[in-house]
Order: sequence, then C-alpha cells, then structure tokens
Amino acid sequence: MASRLKISLFLWLLLGICEGGRQMSKLSNQKLCADSECSHPILIARATQDYYPADCRFIPIRQGQLVYVYSMLKDRGNLFWAGSVQDSYYGEQEARIGHFPSSVVEELQPLMPASTEVKTTKWDFYCN
Repeated sequence: MASRLKISLFLWLLLGICEGGRQMSKLSNQKLCADSECSHPILIARATQDYYPADCRFIPIRQGQLVYVYSMLKDRGNLFWAGSVQDSYYGEQEARIGHFPSSVVEELQPLMPASTEVKTTKWDFYCN
C-alpha cells in the first residue's frame, strides 16, 4: 500500500513538472504574414502608449518602444497584431513574440507586404 502511494505521488509530481503551459482560446483562424512561416517582419511600428497585457498571449509594450510586426490577425481578431518589442538597449527585454492591439502603435516603416494568408495554429495562442 505504501509503495502504491509513493508511485502515485511520484506520478503526480512528474505530471506537475511536465505541464509547462496551457492552451488559450484562439483570437482568429487566419493571419496575414510576409511569408508562409511568418518569419519575416512586415513592418516596424512605434508604441504610442503603454499596453499592459491581459494574459500570456499578449506582450507588454511601453510608449516609445519599437515593435517588429510579424503577422496581422484577420476576421474576428483583426484588431490584433503579433510582434516582438525592441528596447532601447539590445538584450534588455527577452525576445518574445506576442499579440497586442494594433491601436497602441503607429506604423513607421513598411518592410514587406503582408500578402500571405496563413492559418493560425494552437501554438499561436499557447501560454507558458
């Protein structure tokens, strides 16, 4: 009986360690990108105001920061873009791509046309 309890406890701890994140609801089923893998930035934008994310699908942005935009959600999520923040000092903020409202940035420099339509996957909205 004690060995069965030890095994159960071990499995419970192991599952807790292995569970690294959670699936969040999709904001959209489609996105526009510069290429089929959304690996090239579409444009550079500057934050016009601070943005504090509601959950882990989104990234925090401070007014004045540069944002490299990699995709623009379509349909019901068309108010959101996905990108990475560039701080004033390289390496000051970890490189993480997340979503943010397009209304908190102004477009500075177009880089590539957002002409490739890509289906979103569960990994686009996965949280660690």
